[in-house]
Amino acid sequence: MVFDLDMIKNTYSQMPQRIAEARKVVNKPLTLSEKILYSHLHQGQGLENFERGKSYVDFSPDRVAMQDATAQMALLQFMQAGKKKAAVPSTVHCDHLILAKDGAVEDLKNSINTSKEVFDFLASVSNKYGIGFWKPGAGIIHQVVLENYAFPGGMMIGTDSHTVNAGGLGMVAIGVGGADAVDVMAGMPWELKFPKLIGVKLTGRLSGWTASKDVILKVAGILTVKGGTGAIVEYFGEGAESLSATGKGTICNMGAEIGATTSTFGYDEKMAQYLRGTGRAEIADLADGIKEHLTGDSAVYENPHDFFDQVIELNLSELEPHINGPFTPDLATPISEFANAVKANGWPQKLEVGLIGSCTNSSYEDITRAASIAEQAVAKNLTTKSEFTITPGSEQVRYTVERDGYLGTFEKIGGVVLANACGPCIGQWARHTSNPEKKNSIITSFNRNFAKRNDGNPNTHSFVASPEIVTAMAIAGDLAFNPLTDTLTNNDGEQVTLDEPKGIEHPVQGYAVEDNGYQAPAEDGSAVQVKVDPASKRLQLLTPFTPWDGENITGMKLLIKAKGKCTTDHISMAGPWLRFRGHLDNISNNLLTGAINFYNGKTDSVKNQLTGEYGTVPDTARAYKAAGVPTIVVGDHNYGEGSSREHAAMEPRHLGVRAVLVKSFARIHETNLKKQGMLGLTFSNESDYDKILEGDTIDLIDLNEFTPGKPITIKLTHEDGSEDIIMANHSYNDGQIQWFREGSALNLIKKQNK
Repeated sequence: MVFDLDMIKNTYSQMPQRIAEARKVVNKPLTLSEKILYSHLHQGQGLENFERGKSYVDFSPDRVAMQDATAQMALLQFMQAGKKKAAVPSTVHCDHLILAKDGAVEDLKNSINTSKEVFDFLASVSNKYGIGFWKPGAGIIHQVVLENYAFPGGMMIGTDSHTVNAGGLGMVAIGVGGADAVDVMAGMPWELKFPKLIGVKLTGRLSGWTASKDVILKVAGILTVKGGTGAIVEYFGEGAESLSATGKGTICNMGAEIGATTSTFGYDEKMAQYLRGTGRAEIADLADGIKEHLTGDSAVYENPHDFFDQVIELNLSELEPHINGPFTPDLATPISEFANAVKANGWPQKLEVGLIGSCTNSSYEDITRAASIAEQAVAKNLTTKSEFTITPGSEQVRYTVERDGYLGTFEKIGGVVLANACGPCIGQWARHTSNPEKKNSIITSFNRNFAKRNDGNPNTHSFVASPEIVTAMAIAGDLAFNPLTDTLTNNDGEQVTLDEPKGIEHPVQGYAVEDNGYQAPAEDGSAVQVKVDPASKRLQLLTPFTPWDGENITGMKLLIKAKGKCTTDHISMAGPWLRFRGHLDNISNNLLTGAINFYNGKTDSVKNQLTGEYGTVPDTARAYKAAGVPTIVVGDHNYGEGSSREHAAMEPRHLGVRAVLVKSFARIHETNLKKQGMLGLTFSNESDYDKILEGDTIDLIDLNEFTPGKPITIKLTHEDGSEDIIMANHSYNDGQIQWFREGSALNLIKKQNK
């Protein structure tokens, strides 16, 4: 089945002319990223040579995708927008609310029962508003999108940071908050600061143990978790063309870990093969007809330093397998140096669990390469020393690899196949352990490895590698094992080595599936009723946020000054809290509970200036709110990195926080704050972070003159009566200031629709 073929035909029919018009204005050769961006300008957006990193531009994405955890809040907002149907093709995917515990069948059954209220809500809202619904068990959103919806040259947004996975099929696919999704589904323009461009030239060819995953693990080590912020990463070169489409997807997927707006590759034969292999030959034929517009101009790739803001070159023939971590996805170590790093850093050498799959690495190629290692373990009489789990990315992949015998191979070495869902990657893992605080090591083929993310244990050292490296390490049970050079002792006492992995890009018999889990919406949803029980603990209709009164915000108390890394996991944890993603008041009870208080080095312990006592962050925020006292949050660099979850912006707004003042923001979180009517500010002088004291009262003394480009003056009144004046910058344009004035972007949409 080919989805949205008419939409794709329409997009392709307009691309050549739009690109030609853009080329005249820009007056230079164009990168692929620029071609896609300029061909998706909103009809009300004037065509000009936009300034990278500065110009705010309105776009019209082709489609929207939402996963079940974020879709709840996105659709609760869309229900208020006054629209009868989503204006663009949109889908909901049930993948986050499925707990990994005992195995696929039992876990899926139990999770459907536990979250029935939420799944029924999402199904009914989707049915009413013309949104495609992928049932629990259908697969992880990004793998399902790659198999069914992604197409070269398209633009999409999704309410998950790893939406960027679709760049593996040549899209500009961007992770956003739910309010952005509402804009697009309501037929409004979607605003984005025109990205900077980072070019990655790939030469050579992968071989042996090195996989596509190692490309992005290496790039993450080069750029760090914030090096891609505000930029699109565009891969090109002969090395890029040699990578499978799903391998490209893996690389793009983890672009979220370097803060990139998105990552993408030019259309090539590997993409065409994947489209045809997944039943979309019509799209491949259409793409072949305009293929010169679906990649960057040759002059760009011949002289990349003239057209990209930054250029990185990697020779795939020389690239080693890498292992990244622990606690951050950008700590990159080549396999040849990893054993020494384990010992030098005192990381637990015993490997307790190896986990493969997820949205990042669950393709047919990934599974077959990992299975080739498992087959050797059986043939060479090795016993797997670590626990080992396998998470298929979609029902189509799961059905096909089971048919071809690969799941059985994993089971022969003790592997447990989990449901087609996110599971351990996002903290939905009921880990089998007698000590949930134990210092230990695990290794995954996932994308993100912040402390507590997988199992809630701050002492779990989580490392990231390719599925084949993970499989080999799980067999060894030893974090210092190097499968390229080391031997293992088998059950007969013999020393054996593991041969390099072998994989298959596409199944010889083709993909197959009995029930892909898709549910089409009603042609006319006007009669569909969406009900939310007022007494529900899982779902809550939204109350609009209060508009700004136009006055300065004074008398703010410091809620918390966060020290060091503060991701969206720290601001609004996932795991067991996912069950409250549709209930703003209940989920607000996890607000900033993972952030480290600068003043006492503790989590979830802040001073209540009204009482002088220490309490949890949510309780303290509620006390201030009840007393009518506004609050402010202060943070460090790259505040809000990680997931796109807008709950990290809605929760502080709900509990009375008026402003967030930090050294720098991650892109998605800054936008989410703006959309929810919050002030996202950055220190003009980063050292002013040190001037903010625990007992401060904080005033914004010229906010009544809030205009684009004008810094805001902040007065700090310390407990001893002394004062400091500091300056804060902001990136709000006129439209975003209007969101702030109205109380939220949604309030403005409702007002316009009336």
